[in-house]
Amino acid sequence: MKKAFYLIACMLCLTQWVVAQEPHKESVVGEWLSEDKDGKIQIYKQGDKFYGKIVWGKTSGRKDTENPDPALRSQPLIGLVILKNFTFNGKYWENGTIYDPNTGKTYSCTMKLKGNNALEIRGFVGISLLGRTTVWTRIQ
Repeated sequence: MKKAFYLIACMLCLTQWVVAQEPHKESVVGEWLSEDKDGKIQIYKQGDKFYGKIVWGKTSGRKDTENPDPALRSQPLIGLVILKNFTFNGKYWENGTIYDPNTGKTYSCTMKLKGNNALEIRGFVGISLLGRTTVWTRIQ
């Protein structure tokens, strides 16, 4: 009887630990430093979706010269929304897009927290296997 009680208690503790390890819906909100440390992105929630905009960059006067729309090539990169329409599925953020201002291309994207201070950004074309991952660091 004591063994059964002990086993049940351990299982309950393990369940609580697993639930505690999953990210909270809004835990991605905040400021993040890009992997190359050349840009700061602010991730925010608007309605039930998540977005991210550039709030600082090493080349602060730079324009969006690679944008495929010629009318948008004169807009500054600071303030540019590069992460759009992410939804939280209980474990990570999905169904969003990321815009690469260096190439002017937009990719499908997912975001996953790795601990509290690292955010794995995966941009891809078609399926997630055909993509590239970068890791951003939370700014405290």
